[in-house]
Amino acid sequence: MLVTAEVLCPPVVVYSTDCHADRLSCVVAASIVMGHVSIVFLKLISYHMVNYWCRMNLAYPYRRLRRRSVSSERERHRDQNTENNVHGAELVIYPNNLNFKDIYYFLFAPTLCYELNFPRSSRIRKRFLIKRVLEMIFLLQLILCLIQQWIVPTINNSLKPLEEMDYSRMLERLLKLAIPNHFIWLLFFYWYFHSSLNAVAEILRFGDRYFYNDWWNSENVQYFWRNWNIPVHQWCVRHLYIPLRNWGYSKQVASTAVFLLSAFFHEYLVSVPLKMFRAWAFLGMLGQLPFSKFVEKYLHNQYGNMAVWISLIIGQPLCILMYYHDYYVKHYQNA
Repeated sequence: MLVTAEVLCPPVVVYSTDCHADRLSCVVAASIVMGHVSIVFLKLISYHMVNYWCRMNLAYPYRRLRRRSVSSERERHRDQNTENNVHGAELVIYPNNLNFKDIYYFLFAPTLCYELNFPRSSRIRKRFLIKRVLEMIFLLQLILCLIQQWIVPTINNSLKPLEEMDYSRMLERLLKLAIPNHFIWLLFFYWYFHSSLNAVAEILRFGDRYFYNDWWNSENVQYFWRNWNIPVHQWCVRHLYIPLRNWGYSKQVASTAVFLLSAFFHEYLVSVPLKMFRAWAFLGMLGQLPFSKFVEKYLHNQYGNMAVWISLIIGQPLCILMYYHDYYVKHYQNA
């Protein structure tokens, strides 16, 4: 109940907040809050489930209820003399992990899957940390500059074609928005998954730095979703896909459930800050299912890779234009 309230209460607060003075600042602030709420929600689910598995293992020692995690597998196979091991550290066993220090470390750690024993590095590499922090500062300023100078004017110029339903000009605005939007998305990916998460991991001496894989080589949609956001993928596999499979559901049903959860959070992170429910992000995510089947069946190798990149380049600006049009109609058209 408390975990559910954690993800449901913030939208109520956002919707009840009056932001007539500065709507843009409120949208940005609400987006940051909703992102943080989503991360904490997934972390608390993982914390609860792992401790439940440990408790069941104590109660029923002959039943293997807890799936070995990715990080613990790496830790078990890692050489003891490497930098990512803590020499002489004792492994924590349940219930000795149930303390404030443990849960707060997990809440700040750059992972969504809880472990009793995370891989730890032996020291903080100051030069590496300084590089990541400088990247964070520079890329954030660059992203904000590109949004102000490139994205905002293009979106503002797209409103009239959308109101008049001028499809040729709408297509022209969509293609014009696709280039800067995709460039900013790539910058944001590097800023968050490489610079920010590595900086946090270095400060906490967190040893598992597997935040993304070579998603840019994706030849199908499934490979992209498995590799572009490793922390979320690991959480979905560990706490949703495998439990559903263990309960007897088919691979298709389990995969669809993962997509539905992802679609919900995409819509949650957009609709709540904008204070309107249009389901464009939700429907866009659901559209990945038939698109994935089409690419897997008819397109292979470089053609599949081209299809994945085209969906990324065109799909995101299309959603941006649709949400912007609806937001303008709701808040400004009759003002």
